[in-house]
Amino acid sequence: MNKKGFTLIELLVVIAIIGLLSTLAVVALGSAREKARDSKRLSDVKQMQTALELYFTDYNTYPTSTVASLGTGSALCLGSEGWAATCTGNPYMGLVPKDPQDPTQVYTYEGSAATDYTITAVLEGTVNGLTGTVSATPSGIQ
Repeated sequence: MNKKGFTLIELLVVIAIIGLLSTLAVVALGSAREKARDSKRLSDVKQMQTALELYFTDYNTYPTSTVASLGTGSALCLGSEGWAATCTGNPYMGLVPKDPQDPTQVYTYEGSAATDYTITAVLEGTVNGLTGTVSATPSGIQ
């Protein structure tokens, strides 16, 4: 009696190993997605900083606003009149980005003085030592 094949124990061990590896892959993929979303948030903030610096170069002031929810309502673009719902001509930022995961969580802009502003964003994890709520000012991101 020479039977060839796998025993039930061998098949169960292989299935368990495949299950373990797939679980580890799903966990690693979730972490990679979180880091990608946070990198996108930081990139969005840097783009807004660049647009604001171009605006400052032309007008020698930043847009003044108490608190604006960027990407919604009256802050969909950055033009010659500052943050607006629609911009004509050549806007500095034609479409203000929104949060990559949750569109209800917005970036906020506060321009309390003509020479200063603060853009805030909320990160899910840690990127380059930044975690939680990050603030961007003319001097950089903190």
